[in-house]
Formats: sequence, structure tokens, C-alpha cells
Amino acid sequence: MEILNALMQGFATAISPANLVWALVGCALGTAVGVLPGIGPAVAVAMLLPITAKVEVTASMIFFAGIYYGAMYGGSTTSILLNTPGETATMVTAMEGNRMAKSGRAGAALATAAIGSFVAGTVATVIVTLFAPSVAEFAVKLGPPEYFLLMVLAFTTVSAVLGQSTLRGMTALLVGLAVGLIGLDQISGQARYTYGVPELLDGIEIVLVAVGLFAVAEVLYAAMYEGRVKESQNRLSRVHMTRRDWKRSIPAWLRGTAIGAPFGCIPAGGTEIPTFLSYAAEKKLAKDENLAEFGHQGAIEGVAGPEAANNATVTTALIPLLTLGIPTSNTTAILLGAFQNYGINPGPQLFTTSAALVWALIASLYIGNVMLLVLNLPMVGLWVKLLKIPKPQLYAGILIFATVGAYGMRQSAFDLVLLYGIGVVGVLMRRFDFPTAPVVVGMILGPLAEAQMRNAVSIGEGSFMVFLQRPMSLVMIALILAVLLLPRILRATFRRESAADAG
Repeated sequence: MEILNALMQGFATAISPANLVWALVGCALGTAVGVLPGIGPAVAVAMLLPITAKVEVTASMIFFAGIYYGAMYGGSTTSILLNTPGETATMVTAMEGNRMAKSGRAGAALATAAIGSFVAGTVATVIVTLFAPSVAEFAVKLGPPEYFLLMVLAFTTVSAVLGQSTLRGMTALLVGLAVGLIGLDQISGQARYTYGVPELLDGIEIVLVAVGLFAVAEVLYAAMYEGRVKESQNRLSRVHMTRRDWKRSIPAWLRGTAIGAPFGCIPAGGTEIPTFLSYAAEKKLAKDENLAEFGHQGAIEGVAGPEAANNATVTTALIPLLTLGIPTSNTTAILLGAFQNYGINPGPQLFTTSAALVWALIASLYIGNVMLLVLNLPMVGLWVKLLKIPKPQLYAGILIFATVGAYGMRQSAFDLVLLYGIGVVGVLMRRFDFPTAPVVVGMILGPLAEAQMRNAVSIGEGSFMVFLQRPMSLVMIALILAVLLLPRILRATFRRESAADAG
């Protein structure tokens, strides 16, 4: 009953005219971002962070949440019509969706993707509503040693999961931790790594790093490395589903939601695993007469299941973000920066210190899902027209937007030099397959982890053994070791079995 009352208060805030407008703009912009290949939600949120600095905090968070899950809806359009996934999450959708489009069934593929996203998003939002407060309640009981190890777990999962390799992920994380140390020490007030530059005394703005690494680097990388690819678009048929399509899609939506939701709840990151698992499950469970469509004419289950899994994962990923402060993807890492930009630290205390904001955000997820269904089904023809925007003009607009936004924060020319310097670093990271999200996570959580470690050592009277003397600390250490070692053990076992089979 307490959760229901809190949710009703959240709805009362979320349905105010101003917040509804921000939700609608976020959803529309998110869909547009998803439709345009190469511009993910992380780039969009990073680019808009400086612009929304003066907007009321609840409205901003609702706006960013709209972009976040709106992009997941829009991404299926390009995957189905162009075979061009805007995000890795929609790679699996392209496999069957594009074949359906080539067979003249683009409308059915788009419909099952949009409705499946709505079903999965709504179910996953119910899961967030019911379980996020319980996770936060449990996490409040943790002390400084557990908090520090929780942040080490966040470092480990983000660097191990989001990178091509753990070594590259850890390197990116160390860069973020180093940048996070620049400025005045939180406890002693002594200047660190400022090299006599007055602008660095306050540290480097997280917004500047996010915009540089994502928006500026995206544009520069596209200009330097991406050739002109001729894209062929499939004809858009009427967006509707037959009775047979509904019969095949409903079980796939439910199975996809069941597969995707747990993956979002655990701080393991990424939508690739649940979407591929969902696709594999649909292919395995397909009836003989439907199995022949996989890989040929296109099977509707192969679109319905992965799209539901994708949206369920994306929505439940808000549980570790809000309750533990652990981001599980590029976009949630940027959202973490957005929270901190407003002086709000996601974590166990968030449901106590900013309850009104959190419940308004959760209520906006329900509203946003309905808005997205209305925006996506009747207006799909309009979204497809966005694909006609020439890439040079599009990227030039992003660059101007990012530059004006960054300069507007402090009206500092130094910030612009820093912005483009960070952009060049972002290009090099992309060129050599270094993930960018760990840099942002290291910057945000590094100073917090340092403070918690100092507090923990003070509790242990100067001894680091305090981390081994508490049951929850030992559980955290076991989880960190599992994240680091389990993938390697499983990979080695798989290789051994493959070698034995080949021999």
C-alpha cells in the first residue's frame, strides 16, 4: 500500500502540464535518435546535458528518461527497413525484421516491435516499482566498507562487460579515476593535479567529459573514418498485424520480457546477451511450419522476442542505477552524470532524500510507454523521413549544439579547448576499441569511492582488514572475483571442450 501511495504521488507530479510536455519531447526526440543510425541515446543525453542545466530537476530527469527508452523503440525502424541497427541492442531485430521487410511484411515487423516494446516496457516498469524500494531499503543498511566494495563492483562490471576486453575496460576506467582526482581534495582541501591552472581547481566538469567523449567524438569519428555507404530502403507496407501474427507474437513478447528483465536487474550490463538468448529461444521453440521462415522470409517471433527482451532489460537497468548507483550501459553512465550534475547521488539514500523525484520518474515510465506506442505506430512514416537528412548537415548540427552547450555552462574558452581535446581522445578510444563508459563511471564514482575507503579505514582504526571482517563485505568481494574470473573460466572450459571434440 505504501508503494501504491508513493506511485500515486509520483503520477500527480508526472502529469503536470510541464512534465507531460517534457516527457513527450523526450519520447519524440528519443524515437528520432533511435531512427537515425549512429546517434545513440548516450550521444543525445550527453549533448543535451548542458542545455537542460537550468531546467527544473524532475522535468530534466523525465526528459532524459524519455530519450533513454524512446531510442530503444526507434532503433527497430532502421533495423527493419534499412538493415542498419542504430544500437547493438537492435542487431538481432535486423536479422529477421529486414527479411520480413524484403518479403513485403515491413508493417507487421514494425507493429510487433512497437507493441512488444510497450508490453515489455510496462511489465518491466511494474518490476521497477515493486522491487526498487526493497533493494534501496536493504542497501541503506550497508556501511562505508560495503559502499566502497559496491563501487569497486561497479568499476569491475562496467570495465569488464562494456569493453572489447577487460584490459581495455580497466585502462579506460583508470583514465576516468585519474581525471576524477583533479581539483581540490575533499577532506584536506589541497589542490591535486591542477598544474597551476586556476580553471582546474574545481575539477573537470562531468558534463564536459560526457559531451566530448560521446557527441564530439561521434562527429569527428564519422568525419574521419566512416565512408559514404549507399543505403537501400525497403518499401513500407501498412502497419498492422493479422490474427496469426498476434497468435505468434504474444508468447514471444512474454518470453522475451521474462528473459530480459533479470538481465537489467543485475549489474552485468548490456542488452546483447538477452536479445540473442531470446532469439535463440524463439528459434528453438518455433513450430515446424514456422521454423522455415527463420533466415529466409523472416519469422515474426524473431522480431517480437528480442525487441521485448531489449526493452525489458533497458527498463529494469534503472533498478541498479537508482538504488545502487551502478550504471550498466553507456546511456545509464551518462544518466548517472546527469543526476550528479543536479547534485543528486543515485544510491540507497535516493528513495529517502529524493523520494518525490524518484517516484515521478517511475510514474513517467508508464506515461512514456503509452506515448511511445501512440508515436510509433501511426507516425512511423514520419520517422522514416528523418533518414533523408544528409549526414554532413546532421553531424554539423550536433557539433554546433555541443559547442554552444559546453560554452554556456561557464562562458569559458578553456572549456572549449578541453571539450575538443576530450573529443580527440574519444576518437582515439573508438579507433582502438577502448570503451568510453568506464571513463565517465570512474570520474563520477572515483571521488565517492575514495571518501568511502577513507571512512572505512577510519572505522577499522587504520587497518584494511575491516574489509574482511564484515559478512556483506565478503559477499561483495566474492561477487567482484566472480565478475573477473568466471568469464575466463567458462571461456577456458569451452575452448577445452571444443578442442576435445575436434580431436
